[in-house]
Amino acid sequence: MGKGFASAAQQTASAAMRQPINATREALRPLFFQRCFYLFVTLLALIALAPFIEPERGGILVRNVINTFIILSAVAAVGRSLLSFLIVLLLAAPALALRWLWLESGSGELFGMALWFDAAVYATTIALLIRYVFDREVLTSDRLWGAAATYLMLGVLWSFVYAILDRAGTASFSIRGTPASMDLTDLLYFSFSTLTTTGFGDIVPLTRIARSAAIVESIIGQLFLAILIARLVGVYPRPEPVTIQAAGKAM
Repeated sequence: MGKGFASAAQQTASAAMRQPINATREALRPLFFQRCFYLFVTLLALIALAPFIEPERGGILVRNVINTFIILSAVAAVGRSLLSFLIVLLLAAPALALRWLWLESGSGELFGMALWFDAAVYATTIALLIRYVFDREVLTSDRLWGAAATYLMLGVLWSFVYAILDRAGTASFSIRGTPASMDLTDLLYFSFSTLTTTGFGDIVPLTRIARSAAIVESIIGQLFLAILIARLVGVYPRPEPVTIQAAGKAM
């Protein structure tokens, strides 16, 4: 009887210990099933806050913090397999390190390397997200957020491409008719106006490479939306045609 009492006590204690663990897992479950939503929110925060970020140390610090959250969200969003997780993580680690080292040293070389690694992280994340979004499995809300995040990442990726071209030495862009270097706000503004084919005309690419990059971005932006709409239409089955005989039987 004593052994039975001790066993029951152990089971009760074990159940009491598992209860907070299960509660914690249930609380954290949305973080893993809505990964793409958090990636979308962090990208949207970068775009919305970009005009208010000054090109000084404090503004650069805020930009690095937001970029850190974006990269971490990207790792969480695409890390659904060990291989994809490792690939993005191996690119994200030096990207984050170079960003923070540049903040401390102010070295232009570190900033240039950080831009290349940032572009690599975004390009890899976009490829993995597209594979996830357009998979033949059931279309969930997380996949829809993944499609929205992919569209925003395309715009931010091309802002890195334009920043790399802008640092190439020659004047690659003109702002209101004057060749000039672009800051974060100008880069995002020109990238998304090109992605959405808005084209206000106040920022114009000057070099052949910059023009080609703008053309490729506008084509990819339109193709992505067209293919996404086709994917959404294909989710819903076509209604079966009702024949006259079937209608007569129903009556």
